Amino acid sequence: MEPGRPVGGTYYLYRTMRRLDMSALEQALVDKLMGDAELSAFEKRLAEEDVAERLEMLKAEIEEEIRRRLVADRGREAVARTLRRPLVEDIDLMHATSSDLAEMEAAIGPLTRKLAAKLARRRKKRTGRLDFRRTVRRSLATGGVPADPQFRHPRPHRPEVWLLCDVSGSMATFSRFTLQFTHAMSTQFSRLRTFAFIDTIDEVTDFFGPGVDFGSAVSRIATEAEVVWLDGHSDYGNALETFHRRYGSQITPRTTVIITGDARNNYRPPRDAILADVARAARAVIWLNPEPHLYWDTGDSAMSSYARHCTSVHEVRTLRQLEEFVETLTLPRGGNR
Repeated sequence: MEPGRPVGGTYYLYRTMRRLDMSALEQALVDKLMGDAELSAFEKRLAEEDVAERLEMLKAEIEEEIRRRLVADRGREAVARTLRRPLVEDIDLMHATSSDLAEMEAAIGPLTRKLAAKLARRRKKRTGRLDFRRTVRRSLATGGVPADPQFRHPRPHRPEVWLLCDVSGSMATFSRFTLQFTHAMSTQFSRLRTFAFIDTIDEVTDFFGPGVDFGSAVSRIATEAEVVWLDGHSDYGNALETFHRRYGSQITPRTTVIITGDARNNYRPPRDAILADVARAARAVIWLNPEPHLYWDTGDSAMSSYARHCTSVHEVRTLRQLEEFVETLTLPRGGNR
């Protein structure tokens, strides 16, 4: 704790939870609790729920200790402002509790329906440019008076989206919500292809077919997708190289490539020149990073190496930010809100 540092309690909570890597810790505790015993599905579920409950208690104790130290440094009123419980749309995906995640998952349906309705209204309002020839032809019926002007209605902008998700342990929660939100909005895209990667990449588009249970599709990524090549630690460079070798020739000027992840490459070569090749072929390359901007390019983060080849880079840590990004994505170039 740094006395007088002008940041809120969530800053320290984020740093602590990231250092602990709660997802990995949860899995390690479950494995230790089960040991080598052959447990039934029910017993395994009980073990997982027991570990989740204990980790919830641990997080609450950590937050309480952070709050206690902040109060001593800054006073109760300042701390109350920084640690107030946010709306579900504003919960940080990177250190959400199990109950937070359940609330967020339940909120995705209403959020995407609201956004789809908003986009439909926006498209309906767009009148397009005057169609001079049709207006003149129509005016012949009224003695040459253009009483009924005709317009060229613009085609709805539905981008072709390729979504590349880092599904390693530290990114699993963020990827899950990005996948769920994007697939819930799939009708807004002309085409949606999905890829998952850790240290290599695999296409998983077929896992998310019409009527498929989303949870089952995500489980298939963990059990069936070929996302581990060497040691199962994130290797963006190798994943990008494999992606370009397998699928690069299929990228067109209509393709918008979206990469989701923290760009933490375990100090391996970033091979960012490959991303430059992808960017030259695609309509746009967009990167969504769930880490606070403050942490980009610290430690093993190669964010700047990749960012220079991207059309845009966004900090996306909440459902609200994800919703705002998807809304922007469906805007035509030069379009208005």
